[in-house]
Amino acid sequence: MNQSPGSIRSFIRPTTLKPTVFWQIAEDIPKPLNTVLVITSIGVPLLLWWLVTTFGNIDPKFLPSPGKVLEAFGRLWSTRELLKDTVASLWRVGVGFLFAALFSIPVGVLMGSFASIRALLEPIFGLMRYMPAPAFIPLLILYLGIGEEPKITLIFIGVFFFNSLMVMDTVKFVPKDLIESTYMLGGNRLQTLFQVIFPHVLPGIIDACRINLAAAWQLVIVSELIAATEGLGRRISVAGRFLRTDEIFVGLIVIGVIGLSFDLLFQYFLRVSCKWANQKR
Repeated sequence: MNQSPGSIRSFIRPTTLKPTVFWQIAEDIPKPLNTVLVITSIGVPLLLWWLVTTFGNIDPKFLPSPGKVLEAFGRLWSTRELLKDTVASLWRVGVGFLFAALFSIPVGVLMGSFASIRALLEPIFGLMRYMPAPAFIPLLILYLGIGEEPKITLIFIGVFFFNSLMVMDTVKFVPKDLIESTYMLGGNRLQTLFQVIFPHVLPGIIDACRINLAAAWQLVIVSELIAATEGLGRRISVAGRFLRTDEIFVGLIVIGVIGLSFDLLFQYFLRVSCKWANQKR
């Protein structure tokens, strides 16, 4: 029986040439395997932590056990101190990041779309990007005092320039053929910006904001060293001063859980608002 080479290849590929599911490049993995890997990524570190603190000769002041951290969490939650600190940090991150996103997204889109604006702003933005935001603390105290304004401004500075440049890079790689086709079909400059470029780069903008939100959470710890009376950063700082390592772990874990929750929220928003992009991926 004669068979074409194509039919032979299609017959042998699934059995002899298909790589293992775990090592497939740019391919989805089965949901059961995904669930197992997710549980493993969290469960194994927790198990190692428990084993080291239970069977290792380690001073709890340096590494408390998961049980001690859980006790500290319950103690701080029962006095509502942890709730007040979490709300204070959430408010500072939310306001600072929201203002940074509202300004950086249009600025980044304009920089990526117009070479003239890019030439005007990219050098100074590149310069500011390499200046560590915490270095502005003395100036912020001098200009804005020790209230909420310097804390929020510090987060704004740390997010705005990075987010603008990341959005700009996303817009720069919009296919030029797509823009030229829009002009050929009668579209003007505004229609090209709002109906072609912005929808095309929206997934990249959401990803940029998702990544830079982590920077906002890192900066809130530093910002709360500026005469703060509440906040997770202050809680960690005070706990470190008195060697309350269990409370330090509580603050770090709460920040991590909140950050992961926002990260998953951004991913969900990306799937819902840009379904066409998910299909491309």
